[in-house]
Amino acid sequence: MRVTVYGVVQGVGFRPTVYRVARAMGLNGYVLNNGSNAEICVDRDVDEFLKRLRKALPSLARIDRVEIEEYDCGQQGFSIVGSREGRKESLIPTDTAICGNCVDDFERCTDKRHRYPFTNCTECGPRFTIITGVPFDRDRTSMSDFRMCESCLDEYEYPENRRFHAQVISCPECGPTYELRDHIGEVVAGEPFFEFARNIDDGRVGILKGWGGMHIVCALASSPRLRKIYRRGDKPYAIMTRDIEAAKRYAYVSEAEERVLRSPQRPIVLLKKKEEVMSALEGVAPGLDNVGIMLPYSAAHMLLFAHLEADAVIMTSANPPGEPMVVENSKAFELGLDCYLLHDRRIIHRCDDSVVKPRGDHLSFIRKSRGFVPLPLEANHDKTVIGVGAQWDVTGSITRNREIFLTQYIGESQQHPTLQYLGNAIRHLSGLLGTEHVDAISLDKHPRYSTRIMARQLAEEHGCQMVEVQHYHAHAASLMIDRRVFEPIVALAWDGTGYGDDGTSWGGETLLADFRKYKRLCTLQGLPLLGGDKAVLDPRRVVTALQLMIGLEPTLVRSEEVDIYSKMMGNSVKASSMGRVLDALSCILGFSCKRTYEGEPAIKLERWLEKGSVSNDFEVKFGVRNGIEYAETVPMFARILETRMDTNTQKADVAASFVCSLVSALAEKACEIAEKKGFSNVGLTGGVSYSNPISNWVERTISRNGLFFVTHERVPNGDGGISTGQNAIAGSLLG
Repeated sequence: MRVTVYGVVQGVGFRPTVYRVARAMGLNGYVLNNGSNAEICVDRDVDEFLKRLRKALPSLARIDRVEIEEYDCGQQGFSIVGSREGRKESLIPTDTAICGNCVDDFERCTDKRHRYPFTNCTECGPRFTIITGVPFDRDRTSMSDFRMCESCLDEYEYPENRRFHAQVISCPECGPTYELRDHIGEVVAGEPFFEFARNIDDGRVGILKGWGGMHIVCALASSPRLRKIYRRGDKPYAIMTRDIEAAKRYAYVSEAEERVLRSPQRPIVLLKKKEEVMSALEGVAPGLDNVGIMLPYSAAHMLLFAHLEADAVIMTSANPPGEPMVVENSKAFELGLDCYLLHDRRIIHRCDDSVVKPRGDHLSFIRKSRGFVPLPLEANHDKTVIGVGAQWDVTGSITRNREIFLTQYIGESQQHPTLQYLGNAIRHLSGLLGTEHVDAISLDKHPRYSTRIMARQLAEEHGCQMVEVQHYHAHAASLMIDRRVFEPIVALAWDGTGYGDDGTSWGGETLLADFRKYKRLCTLQGLPLLGGDKAVLDPRRVVTALQLMIGLEPTLVRSEEVDIYSKMMGNSVKASSMGRVLDALSCILGFSCKRTYEGEPAIKLERWLEKGSVSNDFEVKFGVRNGIEYAETVPMFARILETRMDTNTQKADVAASFVCSLVSALAEKACEIAEKKGFSNVGLTGGVSYSNPISNWVERTISRNGLFFVTHERVPNGDGGISTGQNAIAGSLLG
């Protein structure tokens, strides 16, 4: 019988496992890579063989489906034979943290890979970031530049060795090597990792080249210097700790959070800071109660900590502000740092660290990238569609065979290098998936989003149409794909800014949506954005507009600016944005009146929402305009602006009461709509849904009404999920 296996069967030790199971059963036949699937031939007992194979699967392998047909392979014995191109119809392996067995090799003094920074086997190491094509064989990876030595070849060819047919194995004799260079690019004498660690402990800032990109590394105490070099404002940095015990010294770690930290994907996990280290971490994550922590996921990280005195270091993506992460050695020196620990293996496909945020037992992806892409989600259509995302936190998406594949995290697409990166990532993934014909390119309706440029380029390349999708409809559709909801849903779509069909800025929307259409049923009162996008970057302008609407004297701008802003009020675009409401509230209460990174004022407000006690001091009234209900937020702001608050405790109570009242009232409206329509699901999506207090208040309201609360688990809540929604809608419209 010939068995074709679809799933994660490339580069994860699948063929060696098939070989061992077949040999143990005394079967005749073969196994080979066929494009991206695996083809197996066995001469008998196929059901028992598959039963044993499923039990013996490597940890990273996954069987999604099998096809069985009669076939005479005419072969004695069982062997692994050469790969064929075949059809590219299965899954591409992800990069995975060093496994326990390889950790043992790394630490064992007698092992040839003792303290070797590229230690890996069939069950761990880089995959997606070093692959040029499928099937996953060494000559289609950047390891093709390194010829295996006799010792590694013996392991590769010996069926009982766990590195049997491991495509990216190497050792100190035949593999890549690191070297340390100083600030002018000169090679530094001595053991590279020892000298680099000494530099970091001494307060210098350096670069460490890893699997799918480069990290800027420095001591926690060096964060002020790094901010000055990096021009990053107050944007939080992630830290890497020596081990889980060190992580627990810096943050509270639940059992569920520890499982995520230790998982093979090793994402950055946002964890609550411990009180005793607040001051040490203030420079790392200013104004926040949480900090992003990850554990070492490569032998290079382990080797660094073997020489470091510190038990934690800042480790953040090495990229110029707004541009993609650096992957070429020559480009690293342009960042102007103190030292550079670089290796000589090519990075084919850059891939940032994934970032997740826990909410109880649930996880939200802030950034879905290394370790999680490009594994697919079930699609709602059978077309081949490319989605290009919005403007910030961009990802791309591609559908193939009723599955949606996300690219890795791309970033802010208004910078030309990042836009090019988006195009390259989509084309590379498309090549791996074998998508030759494309039915449509899906894009955001915003006329000034730079991703439209890439959409036009891709449409011309493929000779296909472009399908515009409304931003919040895409948010709702991404949530539906995420949670496998294929019937209409009432969705609360809340974020900072999205282009509205009426020419205003949306962001506080209650939608009745399916994959083909949506209806806007409720929103927020429009607030003037004085100066347009400048008001997005400067919340004081939103507060000034509120004060002018209420009839109060503006207090946050110079007196000579008041007249100018007063004249701008009537001509300014209005925003029905929950993000702008939260920014204004954060600014009024004195928590944050600047935005040095996306969502900063609202993010800094969250800690006070968690600390505050909720009262019933705020009544939420609704008005109607153009047939659409809206929550009147200006009277709520008037109450705050006219109230004296002397302590942070008072401010926290006001913040929690204001926001809880508003979001609960909107959730109640959503429940009324769902019940009237006979729907059971009410969803929450958009960047605001990353706020744990807000999500909890919305969930409580929906559950109290006997409905099912739906929020994200597999697709990013924010704009990182837009390309998924675009894809789902465009494919459905092509139907």
